[in-house]
Amino acid sequence: MSDKVPVLVTGGAGYIGSHAVLALLDAGWPVAVIDNLVTGFRFAVPDGVPFYEGDIADGSLLARIFAEQGTRAIMHFAGSVVVPESVADPLKYYHNNTAKTRDLIASAVAGGVPHFIFSSTAATYGTPDVSPVTEDTPQVPINPYGWSKLMSERMLEDTAAAHDINYCALRYFNVAGADPQGRSGQSTAGATHLIKVAVEAALGKREKVGVFGTDYDTPDGTGVRDYIHVSDLAAAHVLALEALLADPERNLRMNCGYGRGFSVLEVLDAVDRATNNPIRRELAPRRAGDPGSLVSDNRRILDTLPWQPRHADLDTIVGHALAWERKLDDIRARN
Repeated sequence: MSDKVPVLVTGGAGYIGSHAVLALLDAGWPVAVIDNLVTGFRFAVPDGVPFYEGDIADGSLLARIFAEQGTRAIMHFAGSVVVPESVADPLKYYHNNTAKTRDLIASAVAGGVPHFIFSSTAATYGTPDVSPVTEDTPQVPINPYGWSKLMSERMLEDTAAAHDINYCALRYFNVAGADPQGRSGQSTAGATHLIKVAVEAALGKREKVGVFGTDYDTPDGTGVRDYIHVSDLAAAHVLALEALLADPERNLRMNCGYGRGFSVLEVLDAVDRATNNPIRRELAPRRAGDPGSLVSDNRRILDTLPWQPRHADLDTIVGHALAWERKLDDIRARN
């Protein structure tokens, strides 16, 4: 269709970015990918998708991509995402997530690319006093990762006020699962996401799973999080892009979650059910900065976009993550 403009996906060889590429392709959008492959994987980019190995801070490369692809929208996933690493190495995060996003936005303005979808995070809320969390909950990050993303949100807000560009910042809660068709999934070695860690343990790739904190004010004492299937999240990006195209004066900031939380123990129970092979659990003290409960109020995205989650079920999320984990060894062997 003529209203489907060419989209450049930054970080499109990574976990969430690769699923956004699939969602765009499935819906008939022209797509290109830029990724420096520091944490991404070339095999995650589908055959036939124009791929540029390079850095989002490289203005001359971006200008060439925009010219070659006729880029009219950017979906920006490139960046660093490990919270503890951001505390240990904050300047890496302010460089990769903030300074390079500034360069990317500058290239978009210079190249006349009018639409920008930004991969933000619930970490911008810090440890909120309320749960569920609305978009109007104060954004007070407690780590450099959260701050690096919040600064990028602010840059987009200010740029949209000054230039001919509109944007959507999608604040993710806990992303999990894998493409139901087995085309992509979480491939990072040493990942810290609970469901990824748990399925690795279930398949013998880890000895145990640490349960950090058993004394929270939650039903079973362990931390509660809002897990969203990566394919539902990717679908939200495509719908957000359609909303930006439909109203170039509109900017959006929306939570991406299901509005339902599961505890650490509930997640581990779901993995145990899926494999019938109980994971060894190691109870440990709380980690600094971990809120007891972090669940989205997702009414805004449901009211704003025609978004209807298709995989809002913990057992489904775990099943897809397990299927991908089983497939991953073969993929790594071939690549």
